[in-house]
Amino acid sequence: MKNIELFAGAGGLALGLEQAGFDPIRLIEYDPIASQTLQKNRPSWQVITKDISLISCLDLESYFDIPKGKLDLLSGGCPCQPFSYAGKGLGLKDTRGTLFYHYAIFLQKLQPKMFLFENVKGLLTHDHGRTYQTIKTVFETSGYIMNQAILNAWDYGVAQKRERLIIVGIRKDLFPDLSFSFPERQGKKLVLKDILLDCPESDGLQYSETKKELFRFIPEGGNWRDLPESMAKEYMKGCWNATGGRTGILKRLSWEEPAPTILTHPAQKQTDRCHPSEIRPLTIQESARCQSFPDIWKFCGTILQQYKQIGNAVPVNLAYAIGKQIYQSLEEFYEKNS
Repeated sequence: MKNIELFAGAGGLALGLEQAGFDPIRLIEYDPIASQTLQKNRPSWQVITKDISLISCLDLESYFDIPKGKLDLLSGGCPCQPFSYAGKGLGLKDTRGTLFYHYAIFLQKLQPKMFLFENVKGLLTHDHGRTYQTIKTVFETSGYIMNQAILNAWDYGVAQKRERLIIVGIRKDLFPDLSFSFPERQGKKLVLKDILLDCPESDGLQYSETKKELFRFIPEGGNWRDLPESMAKEYMKGCWNATGGRTGILKRLSWEEPAPTILTHPAQKQTDRCHPSEIRPLTIQESARCQSFPDIWKFCGTILQQYKQIGNAVPVNLAYAIGKQIYQSLEEFYEKNS
């Protein structure tokens, strides 16, 4: 089964799909550091390090040497910036100037049998739902039936609470012979003690002495609320009187819980991810384990660039669970039509 991946990042989605049986014939990633990560870990993968707008305008059948309609799967997730004309009913024209536009162009030009699109769950409600409605219209007018769900990585072998919008499309002319259902939730849910107690040492950021002193007051699973009030007020400043959205401030993780969503930086004021029993952020390797990357997967670039790649990735085990279902759907389709 062949797939092309757009916006490949550090390879979380591509690796999960490979484990599910797919052969990525091309991966496109604009960031040269993330592209280095892909090539370092999978020299056999053909990675294209270019602006996607320079590729989507080409004759893609010739460029990828694959006839229209023959590709099994187009995969990828892209930032969905606010659309210039969102809500005006202009279909694909609504998305001009955005990265989603190029995903849609790939879809229309190659007409794969299925596609996999992932994004933040907030896309469903962005701009009162108009942004998502535009995306839905583009997918449907491109000739696809959509299956959508919000999946939490914690339900699929990942020690992290991370919800993502997953859209799987099936080309209309292949339905109902080709159908799809989302993977069932797994019974065992991992927590940090399941994945971090034997984690190899690796590089990582350190806290300032001031922040280290604050974390000495915060127990496992706690946050700024465990500080003496005077210290909390001094650290929180304007946030002290705010309401909501503050649980990540001076957050110490718990061995008995999954990680909250792994972000692109582990030690910013609103998004601390302090180790459960040590006074430091999670290391590169610990963060990667929270995203279910295997230990042999190494990240290129500076420490901050590595954290960013990890935080932007699709958890490998979540990608595998979805990919396995897609693979089985295609396999059954080919068996019916052989």
